[in-house]
This record gives sequence, C-alpha cells and structure tokens, in this order.
Amino acid sequence: MNILSIKKILVLFLVSSLPLSVCEAVSSEGSVAPGLHESVPAMPQSKKKGKVSRPKSAKQVEKAAEKKEKQQDKDYAKYVKENQKRSIEIQSPEVKERMKQNVKNANANYKAKKKNNAARSKKAGKKYR
Repeated sequence: MNILSIKKILVLFLVSSLPLSVCEAVSSEGSVAPGLHESVPAMPQSKKKGKVSRPKSAKQVEKAAEKKEKQQDKDYAKYVKENQKRSIEIQSPEVKERMKQNVKNANANYKAKKKNNAARSKKAGKKYR
C-alpha cells in the first residue's frame, strides 16, 4: 500500500511538473539567446568599394558626346517649333482659328486628365498607408 501511494505521488508530481517545464521553455525562449543574436550577424556586412576613376581622356570624350547630344536635341526642338509655325502660317484664317482652338482644347483635356490621375493616385496612396 505504501509503494502504491508513492507511485501515485510520483506520477502526480511528474504530471504537474511537466506543464511547468514546457511553460518555462516557451517563456524563456526570448531571454535565453540575446547574446547569440549579437554574436551572429543576420546578414554579412557590405564592404564599401573604392571609387574607380577613369582616364581623363575618356571623361573628356564622354563630356563632348553629351554636349553634342544636348545641342542636337536643342536644334531638333527649334526645328519642330519652326515647322509648326510655318504650317499654321500657310493656312487660311478660318483654319488658323480652328487649329488654335484645337490646341487649346487639347491642352485643357491634358490638364484635366493629369489632375484626375493625380487625385486618383492620392486616394490610392492614402488607402494603402
């Protein structure tokens, strides 16, 4: 009888201590390894690479090419503007008025569309913040 009661007490003790040890393991998970996280980096450190300089002649060639390209763009814009003026000048007065009105309407439509898109994107941006 004495052995039976000792067994019951032992089983009761094991059953009651098992949940406590599981709870301790779960609660102490965050506090056990703070030093471990410091010693092992999450991602490798990125090394800064030194600035690689190119030869002066290469820089000069690139600068000259950029300058030439900018001048070509400027000349092209000037050519297009002159062509538009010329195409308007050769028209009759009624057609000139119609063309000017078409340009005004197109600009107004563009502004309205741009304003509408900006308002829509603001609403969408607020929705997902």
